[in-house]
Amino acid sequence: MTSVCANILRGRAASPGYAKGTIVRSDAIVPGRRRPGDDEVSALRAALATTGRQINALANEADDEAAAILEFQLALLDDDTLLDPAFAAIASGAAADVAWADALETNIAACRSAPDEYMRARAADFRDLRDRVLIALDHAAGTRKEWPKGAIICAEDLPPSRFLEIDWSEGGGVVLAEGSPTSHVAILARSRGVPMAVQCGSLPDEGPVALLDGDEATLTIDPSPSAVAAFEAQRNARARELERARGVLAGPPAAWRGERVRLLVNIQGVADLAHADAKWADGVGLMRTEFLFHDQAGLPDEDTQRAAYESVLRWAGDRPVTIRTVDAGGDKPIPGLIEAGEMNPFLGVRGLRLSLRRPDVFIVQLRALARAAVSGNLKVMFPMVTVPSEFLAARDLFRRVVEDLKAGGVPAALPPLGIMVEVPAAALTIDAFPAEFFSIGSNDLTQYVTACDRSNGALSDLSDSLNPGVLELIRRTVECGRRRGVSVSLCGDMAGDARAAGKLLDCGLREFSMNPPALALVKQAMAVLSAKGVDD
Repeated sequence: MTSVCANILRGRAASPGYAKGTIVRSDAIVPGRRRPGDDEVSALRAALATTGRQINALANEADDEAAAILEFQLALLDDDTLLDPAFAAIASGAAADVAWADALETNIAACRSAPDEYMRARAADFRDLRDRVLIALDHAAGTRKEWPKGAIICAEDLPPSRFLEIDWSEGGGVVLAEGSPTSHVAILARSRGVPMAVQCGSLPDEGPVALLDGDEATLTIDPSPSAVAAFEAQRNARARELERARGVLAGPPAAWRGERVRLLVNIQGVADLAHADAKWADGVGLMRTEFLFHDQAGLPDEDTQRAAYESVLRWAGDRPVTIRTVDAGGDKPIPGLIEAGEMNPFLGVRGLRLSLRRPDVFIVQLRALARAAVSGNLKVMFPMVTVPSEFLAARDLFRRVVEDLKAGGVPAALPPLGIMVEVPAAALTIDAFPAEFFSIGSNDLTQYVTACDRSNGALSDLSDSLNPGVLELIRRTVECGRRRGVSVSLCGDMAGDARAAGKLLDCGLREFSMNPPALALVKQAMAVLSAKGVDD
């Protein structure tokens, strides 16, 4: 719930942390400065090309996660359903800036009114394209301001490309009147440690100093000296806690009730392993491969995929690396791969269901994985599995791929194969799956067990991953793994939540996979629980 009390603005937490800085507004560009000319079509095409070069330049300097997000915007610049209405308006006599802004506003409004929060979050991508093209059309409309270091950037919404243009090396934060914790910019903020609050409802004027508490999603405007002192004490305490946690991270391996606990990392690509804490991980529990499928030039070829997989295996050495086959669909739309027009994509043709329907694409990925398997300790898992026959079909196809490669003289191997446990039907019948390991996807599992959109803040009390029903399915899966002697890990957000560590350990879980920044605090939480004798 958003509210303003005195000089405090409250919203919804999107990225934790603390920031003190001057408020800087990032406001939208207003169209209407141009007069229709002789060649508005050429002017708009030139502005689109300029925008494409800008976003391409950002993508070339970005890590894999950010580059994948920017590719989404680049794809929009080639979308005829987006461009045609603008060119039609120009043909009817409109100036290029008005025609473009009106065309984008239709898409922005559609996103904002969408029932699914993931689609609502895409409004920021359309706003960014609107503003970039407007600036390219008319430099007199103004260029992006220079962002002072350490500032608290306030906006209706902030697109990922604008976030990536800002230097966050000296602190700063983000406060949005709208936005979403599941938006692309929120993902980037969390991965870079930039505090962020969204859905604050209104924005402060530019100029005053403010205090942003990303944990509580509050912005204190023009604070009193006592408020600043209390804020600084809280921020320093957090920094000391993180430093202590990093000391624990570098210490002996985590353990619980005499058993080793393995802490692994979730990544998009090898660039994510540059985080200072990643070197302490016991391996990679989840490598998402979706970012490889967002290339504007088309779906990735075999060699491109193999190179990406082998780069992570080289980093890991003897440590295990679990790679998930492409999990397209739902909140991961991939042009050229997903089936368009589904009424409910979260319950549609996604994950392994989609891969089995597209063997032409799936076989390319399996060939790349089979070739990479000879280079390290690789495990492969299939997402969104519902019944054993799906797993068996994928396993049989993978076996044939390996046989074909070997028959052609290409070094290849069949790695251990597992499944993501994120569909309740699979969790309830887990004994029926002949997989060599299980990885629990707590995000989707929670969503499907509670019948709540996990991105809908209004349902946060109901969609808690610590729901007894969710914990029971986790317990079932872990017990099955113990009986059969196969590993069970959890790679959803729940694994990186230090507050959930005790419950998961009590469920018997001994493998946690999380984003690298969460490693230290989770390991520290386990150490504290052990010291208190909770496991006695």
